Amino acid sequence: MSQFFEIHPDNPQPRLIYQAVEVLRKGGVIVYPTDSSYALACHIGDKSALDKIKRIRQLDDKHSFSLICKDLAQVSAFTKVSNDAHRLIKRLTPGAFTFIIDATKEVPKRMMHAKRKTIGIRIPDNAIALALVEELGEPLLSTTLIMPNEEDALSDPYEIREQLEHEVDLIIDAGIIQCYVSTIISCANGEVEILRQGKGDAG
Repeated sequence: MSQFFEIHPDNPQPRLIYQAVEVLRKGGVIVYPTDSSYALACHIGDKSALDKIKRIRQLDDKHSFSLICKDLAQVSAFTKVSNDAHRLIKRLTPGAFTFIIDATKEVPKRMMHAKRKTIGIRIPDNAIALALVEELGEPLLSTTLIMPNEEDALSDPYEIREQLEHEVDLIIDAGIIQCYVSTIISCANGEVEILRQGKGDAG
């Protein structure tokens, strides 16, 4: 049975953020809010937690996960950020963007794209997500909470609880979050290209 925290979307309670991060550190899988949808997350180095997320969403090894980062310094520790990519990310974040960037050796191989050696990076405009990463001190391994055979992420915390209370370790309730896909921008190989136009406006 999962825990269920009601966390204020604008002023997250530090005590609950700390408790949520303890769940992550102990190998738990959590449901948490971003600026574009609810998502699943675990500790970056925990293979069994990652396997649980894959099982919940019925994902194969070709699925691309994202790292949720608090700032550009954290992004730079896990990716090879070019000067152009650095300027672009600085201008557009925090926001509903996923940047595909060449990964460094800090990223476990099971998390990156098998052929291209890239990883998705996000700095979301969401107080809870950023508070979690700040308290954890490293990125969250994350994927949007889209259930098998569905196109959109679950948006209602109580519906999430009904479906996943026996599958995950913690569900964070930040109210209903309508699903909007993030805008995906590739910054791999020194080139910048919009792969998918979503909620984020690159201007």
